[in-house]
Amino acid sequence: MMRSFFIYLSKANWARKIVMGLSLARRMSSRFVSGERLEDAIQAIRALNEKGINATLDHLGENTDSPEQARQATEDIVAALDAIKASGVRANVSIKLTQIGLALDPALCAENIERILERAAQQDNYVRIDMEDSPVTQITLDLMRQARDKGYTNTGIVIQAYLYRSEEDIKKLASEGISVRLCKGAYKEPATVAFPKKSDVDANYDKLASLLIDGAMAQGAPAANPDGKKPPLPGLATHDAQRVAFVKAYAEKVGLPKQGLEFQMLYGIRRDLQEQCAQEGYPVRVYVPYGTEWYPYYMRRLAERPANVWFFVSNFFRK
Repeated sequence: MMRSFFIYLSKANWARKIVMGLSLARRMSSRFVSGERLEDAIQAIRALNEKGINATLDHLGENTDSPEQARQATEDIVAALDAIKASGVRANVSIKLTQIGLALDPALCAENIERILERAAQQDNYVRIDMEDSPVTQITLDLMRQARDKGYTNTGIVIQAYLYRSEEDIKKLASEGISVRLCKGAYKEPATVAFPKKSDVDANYDKLASLLIDGAMAQGAPAANPDGKKPPLPGLATHDAQRVAFVKAYAEKVGLPKQGLEFQMLYGIRRDLQEQCAQEGYPVRVYVPYGTEWYPYYMRRLAERPANVWFFVSNFFRK
C-alpha cells in the first residue's frame, strides 16, 4: 500500500509542487541525488572512482512537454558526455526516452537518440537506454534496435524482472549480444503484465540473471573495459544481498570470470555492498543522478525503501 502511494505521488503534479517547495525534501533527496548541477555529479563520480567504482550519469527528467524541451534535454545529455571526457572520470551515461521526446514523436526521439549516440561514439563512450513503465517497453526496445541497426552499437537496454514478458526479451537480447541491465522494476504495474508478489519477482530475477550469464558465456564472456565506459554484457542491478550472492555463485558455477559481469546499484543505497563487491574484484557501477527534476526519481526511491518513509511522512506537513 505504501509503495503504491509513493509511486502515485511520483506522477501527481499537486504533490510535486508541495514537495519541491519543502527544504526538508531537498535535503532528504541529497541522499539519492548527487546534486542539481552537472559539476556536483562529476564530483560524486570522482569519489566513487577513488573506491574502484564506475558510474553511469543520469540527467534527471522524463515526459517532456514539447519538442524544444526534448531537444534541450538531449543537449544536456551531450554536455554530460563532454564533461565525462573533460574530467577523465570513469563513467558512461543513462537516458530515458520520454525525456528526449518519446511521448511527443517517436521520430523526434529517434533523432535525439542518434545525436547522443553519435557524440558518445566520437568519445568512445557508451549509452544505456533506461526502461520506463510497461506501455513504452516495446517501443523502447524497437528504438534501441533501430539505432544499433544504423551502426550505433555503443548502446544497451534495461529489462525489468517483474514483467512477465522479460524472459523472452532477455533470451532474444542475449542471442543478439546486446548488453542488458537487469533490475527488478520501480513502476506500479497491473497484475496482468507484472508479477504482483515480491517472492515471484525475486525468483524471476534469478532466472533472468542466469540467462544473461549463460548468454555472456555463449558470446565469449567479453570483459568490462578498464576505462569504466563500456560494460560487460550482464549488468545485474540489485541491492538485494541474496540476489547478489546468487549471481556470484551461478557465475562461478558456469565459469564466467568476475570481469565478465557488472553489479549495478543506485547512488546512496547500500554503499557497503557496492564497496564489498568492488573489493572482491567485481566491476561495480553506480547510477548517479543529478538535475533539478529530482522529484519523480526521489518518490520512487522512497517507494522502494520503507525505512525512509516514516521520517518523510512525519515531516511532510510541517511548515
